[in-house]
Amino acid sequence: MTVENAPLQGITLYSHADDFRSHWIRFLLAEKQIKFNLFIAEDEDEDLASLNPYNQLPMLIENDLKLFNTIIIAEYIDDRYRQNKLYADAPAPRAEQRQYIWRFEQDWFKLADIMLRHPDTLDETAKSKAQKQLRDTLISLTPLFQHFPYFMSENFTILDCMLAPIFIRLKVMGIDLPKQQCRPILLYCQRIFSRPAFLKSMTFQEKNRYSHFLANQ
Repeated sequence: MTVENAPLQGITLYSHADDFRSHWIRFLLAEKQIKFNLFIAEDEDEDLASLNPYNQLPMLIENDLKLFNTIIIAEYIDDRYRQNKLYADAPAPRAEQRQYIWRFEQDWFKLADIMLRHPDTLDETAKSKAQKQLRDTLISLTPLFQHFPYFMSENFTILDCMLAPIFIRLKVMGIDLPKQQCRPILLYCQRIFSRPAFLKSMTFQEKNRYSHFLANQ
């Protein structure tokens, strides 16, 4: 179904079939147990351009509200639907979460964008540099995953929603973490990927692409 024919009652989410930013929002909605209309689209969808000046995904529509920045979508959903809160309410921890989100977007997500480009536009030199940079960063930050079941927290938060779609795509990006050295990260992945909401958040294409990886968690 094209964008122009989609129903607008409740939440409607336009999402890539296999994309870590879209997956982040689908995972968030699943964790909060929010029903929504899901439409799989592509950035070049002509109908999408009429709703979104940047012609990018994911995009959320609810009533007359249209949002197309992933970070803004995530915060809106958590504020609008209070069940299963994923952002902190107190100013200091919420600011810290926002800062981590900004850092992940600026550092990890931009590297992932380089590595996950379509083969027709992929720069192999840039990909190799990005692989080394992200791999080295994850190895150096392994202690952050050692003392808590979730990222820097005893409780599942918005940061876990953001990280899980990146971590499940590491092998597709060509990144293999050393098992012994990065054991805390690998155990973290086991906990996150085994959550019912994570499986529920995956599209048919993602389940097929990452089924072997999920089976080995």
